[in-house]
This record gives sequence, structure tokens and C-alpha cells, in this order.
Amino acid sequence: MFDRIKEDIASVYNRDPAARTNVEILFNYPGLHAIWCQRLANKLWRANWKWLGRFVSTIARWLTGVEIHPGATIGRRFFIDHGMGVVIGETAEIGDDVTLYHGVTLGGTSWSAGKRHPTLEDGVVVGAGAKILGPIKIGKNARVGSNSVVVKEVPSEATVVGIPGRIVNAAEQSNDNKRNKMAQKYGFDAYAVSPDNPDPVAQAIGTMLDHISVMDEKITSVCSEVSKMGGQVCEKELPEIEVDSEEFMEAEQQAASQREAGMKSFDPII
Repeated sequence: MFDRIKEDIASVYNRDPAARTNVEILFNYPGLHAIWCQRLANKLWRANWKWLGRFVSTIARWLTGVEIHPGATIGRRFFIDHGMGVVIGETAEIGDDVTLYHGVTLGGTSWSAGKRHPTLEDGVVVGAGAKILGPIKIGKNARVGSNSVVVKEVPSEATVVGIPGRIVNAAEQSNDNKRNKMAQKYGFDAYAVSPDNPDPVAQAIGTMLDHISVMDEKITSVCSEVSKMGGQVCEKELPEIEVDSEEFMEAEQQAASQREAGMKSFDPII
């Protein structure tokens, strides 16, 4: 038992940069407390002490805000970050090294007995507020985006976003990776700058990053051809771009305040 607890605590360090000490994790991570209570409740459930198992899970829900049915099957190094609002149904099956964030529901879509809750294979990560419903399988190392609603099976290594959940294809993922690299090069975070984001500012920034990425590729290709011809115009490296992060954050806050003020002054006629 103590080896499993040590293993759970060690797994937190790999998935939560806010974790500092073992003592902090032991006393201040309700997601872990809920998992430990579920293990006790599950043993009681399987020993046919079903009422007592449900009672233990109810006490755990009061203490942690996480509701895990004692009949659920949970693997090793399972981690619930923050925890509040997580619901896991009776026939849910969770593999090893799975991570859930707050507000996740692994629910059923039928009142019939039998398998009616999802199966999450090893390494699955489910974002905050996501709902996975029905006896479907989420493949190994799959990712479910925040607030997504998934009602169909997801293959291994795939990423699902939206309502209803749809699989993001490899081209879109590759494009997002390029945007992230370009953003890091120019000193800011490209978080949420994706094709699915309805924010026009985020879309404009994403388009700009795509344009810069294509320009960089073309310039690199031109430099390569010029070098083959004996030219030396591309030997000098481009100067690094230095961005003051504090000034950048202040500018972002000012822009956000201006947008908020503009929205407040807008009075739609309904």
C-alpha cells in the first residue's frame, strides 16, 4: 500500500510543476485523496460490502469534491489535478498514467445494466470540463481538449476537440507546432492561437505566424541555393529579437482592458 502511495506522489512531480515537496502533495492534493479512498472503496465493493463501499466514496466526495464510483477500475499512477467536479461512473475503466483535470465526467448514456461508461487506455489526458460519455474507448496516449464532449471512440495518439468531439488531423497539429515554434522565436506564447479559436485577434496572430513561417522557409531555401552558387549573402546570422516580457504583458493587459471597455460600451438592440 505504501509503495503505491509513494508511486502516486512521485507521478505528481512529472505532471504538476506547482508540486514542491512530498509533504505538500500528501496533504494538499484532493485528487490523490480521492484516488486513495476509491482504492479502499473498490476493495469493499469487490468483497460484496457494497453499501460500505458506497459510503466510503460518499465521504470522499464530501471531502474532495471528486465522485468516483467504487465499482470503477483504475490503473497505476492515475492523477486528478485540482479534482473538483470530477465524476467517474461505475463501469469506467482507466489505464496506467492517465491524467484528468477538474470538471471531467466519465459518464453513461444508458440506464441499462452492464458496460455503460468509457474506457481510457494508458497515457490518456483529459482537459478540464471535458465529458466522455458512453461505453466508448479512448486509445492509448490520446488527448481530449478542455470542454469537449466525446461520444465516439478515439484512436491512439489522436487529439479530440470541440462539441461534439472531432479528431484534429495531423496537418492541423503540425501547423499548431509551427506556430508555437515561431511564437517562441519572437518571445511570446502562442497558447490558444489555433484554427478553432473564434477570437479574431488570435486568428490574425495565427495567420501572421503562418506567413512568417512560410517566409522563413523560402528565405532558407534561397540562401541554400545562393550558397551553392558561391554567394556569401546568407553567412551572417539574423540578429536575435529581444522582447521585454514585462512590457509585453503590460501591453497585453492594456489591450484586454480596451477590448473590455469597448464591449461594455456596445449596447446591442435585441
